[in-house]
Order: sequence, then structure tokens, then C-alpha cells
Amino acid sequence: MPPMDRGTARRINRAHWDALAAAHGEGRDAYYDTEALVAGADTLREAELAGVREAVGAVAGLDVLHLQCHIGFDSISLARRGARVVGADFSPASLEKARALARRCDVDVEFVEADSTKLPASLHNRFDLVYATVGVITWIEDLRAWMRSAAAALRGGGRLLLVDIHPLFGMVATVDPLRFDFPYAHAGPRAFDEPGSYAGAELEVAATATVEFAHSLAEVVNAALEAGLKVQRLDEHLELDFDPRGNVLVPDADGRYRLRSDGELLPVLFALVAAKP
Repeated sequence: MPPMDRGTARRINRAHWDALAAAHGEGRDAYYDTEALVAGADTLREAELAGVREAVGAVAGLDVLHLQCHIGFDSISLARRGARVVGADFSPASLEKARALARRCDVDVEFVEADSTKLPASLHNRFDLVYATVGVITWIEDLRAWMRSAAAALRGGGRLLLVDIHPLFGMVATVDPLRFDFPYAHAGPRAFDEPGSYAGAELEVAATATVEFAHSLAEVVNAALEAGLKVQRLDEHLELDFDPRGNVLVPDADGRYRLRSDGELLPVLFALVAAKP
């Protein structure tokens, strides 16, 4: 695609996420079940729960930054687990809905509009855990800046937990036949314009254009190291209790989601735990 400056990509993506905020959690998708959340449902899935256990054991009593929090489902779930939570996102519409949901849930969460690659000084050196999960870094061109920003938010001894779509799975356009439409590693911006949402292909979304960026596992790990973080664990998940892309995988007979090529399993999610000295 033609060269695109970062500001243009950000404007396109913010319009998309503002539109997703209007569509998600309105009773038209199963991914964001607002009534279940209000009734007390916990939205952390098994890979996220495993990552939290590896990173900090439990979040009760900890200061947690939920980075790129969207409409705040996991922010609310973390707060219910006893954490003091701040949710940060660049989409004002997402944050408005997140605040309304937190009020309905009677949960105390602070939501802050912020660029995840340059968090404000007010968020620096404050958190025991920076939590970012599923569909995070594909929106980030400068992954090194994202890691530096996450590291700056941590106090000494704090942990980063990044759970995200495996770059191999991110390449996949279709499973049967297996076809790719996205690079494995950083190759500049890639523009898409597709209807619906990862929460439901049938959802009406007012702004569907997006600009996304690939990042290999090596790029993720090296960016963390260059930010001064100590990598403690990197896990690759070959099966999950959900499809992290929403509409690519079909569940097996046991209800688990797996990606295969010629019968061999391929990774669908990774989880990185890294500590600030």
C-alpha cells in the first residue's frame, strides 16, 4: 500500500474502535455479554488467567493497568478480583461505555484516554501489573515505543503480561483451504476494510477501515528486552476455549479451538511475562 503516516493510521483506527464501542455489548453479540458481566460474570479466559498466575499469582491488593482496555470488561473483572485498576485506551467512545459499565457493575475503575505508546507521566512508576490482552499489538506500528511505555508504567519489580494472537495465526485469511493475507513480521502498514467485527461478522459497524501491523515473536521479545524488561516466560497456546479472532476457527467436537495444517497443530495465542528490575 502507499506510504501512510502514523497520524493517518491512528485516525482511521480510532474511528474504527469508536464504532466498535457503539456496536459491542448491545445484546447483538455473544463476545461482549453485558448482562452477564453486570450479573457478576468474570471475563478473563483460561490463557489470561494462566498468564496472571505466572505473572503475579493473584491481583488482589495490586495496582493494575489494563492497557488498550476497550469497553472495560476485563478491567471490571480484575477489579472484582481485588485489584486497583486503571484502564487506558485511545478511543473516547470505548472509555465512555467502559465508565457506564463500571457504574452498572458498582465497581471502582479509573479510565484514562491515552496513547499506549506514550502514556502520560501521571501513569508512570505506578503499577504492579500492566495487563494487555488479545488484539493489542496489531494496532501498534512502533512496538519498541509500546514496550517502553508499558515499562515506564511499572514500578520496580512490576510485571508486564501480554497475551495476544500468535503472529502465525494472525497471518491466516482462511483455514480451509489454509491461506494467508498478512505478514509474519513487521512489513509496514496493511489496510483492511471488512464488515462486522471480531465479536460478530453480522454486527453493523459504522467505520470498518483499519490499518494493522505485523510483529513476529522475536520482535516482541526483543522489544521487551530493549525496554529494559527481563523476560520471565513465553508460552505458545495450541488450543483455546475461544477463537481469539472471533470468526476464523471452528470448534472441535470437544468445544476447543485449534489451528491445523495437514493435521499438525499450529499456535493460536502467545503469552509473555516480563519484569521491570
